Parts: sequence; C-alpha cells; structure tokens
Amino acid sequence: MSTQSHATHTYSIRDASRLTGLPSSTLRYYESIGIVNPVQRGETSKHRVYNQAEVDMLDTISCLNATGMKLEDMKTYIANLSDKQIDTYEQVALLKAQEKRLNEEERHIKVQQEYVALKIDYWKARESGNEERTNEIAAQARALAKELKKV
Repeated sequence: MSTQSHATHTYSIRDASRLTGLPSSTLRYYESIGIVNPVQRGETSKHRVYNQAEVDMLDTISCLNATGMKLEDMKTYIANLSDKQIDTYEQVALLKAQEKRLNEEERHIKVQQEYVALKIDYWKARESGNEERTNEIAAQARALAKELKKV
C-alpha cells in the first residue's frame, strides 16, 4: 500500500485514487492539463509517488469535481492555493459562480420534477375517467413545458 521514508507517508497512484475517489486516469489527466503539478516519480520504478500534501490537494480537487466545477475554474482555484498571497476575492468569486450554476441546476431539476408529477397526475386522471381534470392538467403541463424548454 503506502511506503514510509523518514516517517513521511507516500502513496502510489492506486492509493491516491482510492483515498480521493478520483480514478487513476483522472489523476494522470489532471496532471497533464496542469490542475495538478507534476508528481514526483519513484527512483527505480518511475511510478508516480504522492505525498500527504498532494493527496490532501487531490481530495480538495475531488470535492470541487463532485460539485461539477469546470476544469478551468478548478485549475485557477488550485493555482491560487499555491500562491503565497492567495487572492481571496478570486477564490470567493469562483465559488460563488459555482454556487450560481448549482442553483440553476437545482431550479432545472425542480421544473423537471414538477413536469413529471403533472404527467403522473394526468395519466391517473385519465385512468379514472375524469376528463375535466385531465384537460386541466394537460394545460398546466403545456405551460410548464415552455418553461422546461427555457431552462
């Protein structure tokens, strides 16, 4: 699993993947596009060797990834962390932009759920033979469909 050298733990790419939930291929990709700095290689094996600080950073990246943050935004966010003078304004701006995207996704999901619920009610009303209720729900669904297409 992990090796020890001078009481400092190191981790293979498999270990780092397991600890962060990011596939090994994603770890290599993030390194290739500059989200993650190049990782030290083993002296003889030339395999990637991660230290605890790098695994902690990958864990942060994993969480940002789980929020759906864009790769370019993650790259900027992580680059800011390595600066001696962290631009807190930019960090907050990146996170607020992500929060806005998530709120929009939430709104979209709610409209989708409402549309599906209406369609369920429509078919139940139709099954029970309630034509008036069926027509009422159909009109609501048509109105909501316009909003669904905008979202």
